[in-house]
This record gives sequence, C-alpha cells and structure tokens, in this order.
Amino acid sequence: MEGKSTLLPGEARERRTGSTILFVVDASGSMGANRRMRAVKGAVLSLLTDAYQKRDRVGMISFRKNDAELLLGVTRSVDLAQKKLRDLPTGGRTPLAAGLYRGYELIKAAMLKDPQTIPFIIVVSDGRANVALNGDDPVDDALRMARKIAAEGIKSLVIDTEKGYPRMGLARKIAEAMKAGYLELDELESAQIVWSVKNFVR
Repeated sequence: MEGKSTLLPGEARERRTGSTILFVVDASGSMGANRRMRAVKGAVLSLLTDAYQKRDRVGMISFRKNDAELLLGVTRSVDLAQKKLRDLPTGGRTPLAAGLYRGYELIKAAMLKDPQTIPFIIVVSDGRANVALNGDDPVDDALRMARKIAAEGIKSLVIDTEKGYPRMGLARKIAEAMKAGYLELDELESAQIVWSVKNFVR
C-alpha cells in the first residue's frame, strides 16, 4: 500500500467496545473534490459492512462554501448510509474550521450518548482553509479548532489530499495541532482509506 505515514499510533490492541468513526471531508471546489467524496463514501460503506461484527458506528460531515453539513449521522446501517450519501454536492470555498467544529460537536454528542465508545475523527483535506469561523484568519481558526480537539484527547487522523507544487503543507500543520496521525495517499481510493482507518483504529 503506497503512501507516506507519520505520527500514527503503533500500539495494537484488541478492542472490546465499539468505535465511533467520523469522517470530516473537504467538499470544496478543488479539482479532486468529486473523486475525494466518492472515495470516502465507498470507505464509509465498506466500514459499515463490517460494523456489526465490531460494534462500530460511522458518520460523515462535509464542508464547502461557508459551512459544514452533516451528510450521515453516526450509524451502523449500510442502508441508511446508501440513502443519505446518494447526493454528494461539491464546490465552493473551504471552511475547514467549520468542519472541525461540527465534527467536534458531533463526536462529543456521541461520547455523551455512549461513554464506552472509542471516538475517532478522520479529516480528509488538503488543509487550504479560506473561510474563517470566528477570527480573521481561516488557517488560524482551523488550527484553534484542531488544538481544541487535541485537548479533549479525541484520537484523530488527517489524510492529506494536497497535490502539485509548491506544497503548502497546511494539512500536516493541522495534524500536528490535533496531535493526530498523518497520512499522504498517492492515490485517494476507497480501499486505501479503509486500510488506513482500520490500521489506525485497531
């Protein structure tokens, strides 16, 4: 499996409880937005196919234009995911901080509902935020939200989708602020995302 990986926790453990895996996906108007959304949708459906064995739940948030949208509330249902993820709108600007905030809120709610769940946030983005949440600088806003997630001890993984040169490296900075795993995938495919997530949450 090709890709560059750093900061990934290496401790393997046998899980006795289910996980809540929340994807926070960049749906803004970059060249790869449609492919990125299709790949994550495929990964969500694949993970849910195995969820009944592992008691895992999966959800998906996208962010584009000026806000973040809940596409799939955390669920174990493949049928519900297929229905909710039928339409995957893309385009517009990149409100990364809003995506992180919505993801943080949803994960916190899942933890309150099921204190035994193991929460994970999976961010799929190039990190190039250009819409602010509260401040004047979109990247600073995203970094503040990333640090808030880290302060809560929520495990997270950033899958960097940045392409071309020069590379700004903003997704790596977000990962560092979140104390997250960090992964560059040469080709963003559903199977690679599933492999990465399974290795991360095991």
